[in-house]
Amino acid sequence: GKYTTPLAVLMAQSASSSPPGPSCHEKSLGLLAVKFVSLLQEARNGLLDLKRASDNLAVRQKRRIYDITNVLKGVGLIEKKTKNIIYAGYQTKEVLEQVQLLKTHIAELVAKEENLDSHKSWMQQSMKLMDDDPAHNKYLFFFCASIGNNT
Repeated sequence: GKYTTPLAVLMAQSASSSPPGPSCHEKSLGLLAVKFVSLLQEARNGLLDLKRASDNLAVRQKRRIYDITNVLKGVGLIEKKTKNIIYAGYQTKEVLEQVQLLKTHIAELVAKEENLDSHKSWMQQSMKLMDDDPAHNKYLFFFCASIGNNT
């Protein structure tokens, strides 16, 4: 068969009047993949029967479904549960909720770190001012026991 680039297909499609029926975009593997991922996200417990997915998506060539699942498996988004029947997808909603919780926790930690940095800076500045002021120098001392002691 003759191979064409997606750009050539789009140019040919726009140059001619398209016949009634599904467009090239509607039949594309990319759109099929988007619909497949939607099914996977809606699947109960993340388990999707490939035959049902194929029927639901009205795919005549099951090879297209396997192309999609092989790519998703290759990038670690799904894993095979049983031979050619069911793939387990990650529960995207749960993952997104976990990511949001982690982002919130990180933001809280960053705020605490900034607060501690501010206090540290203030303490360093205060110590420098006291050290530079001759009136306070006579009061600057420490006990030998406090060296190396964290209390």
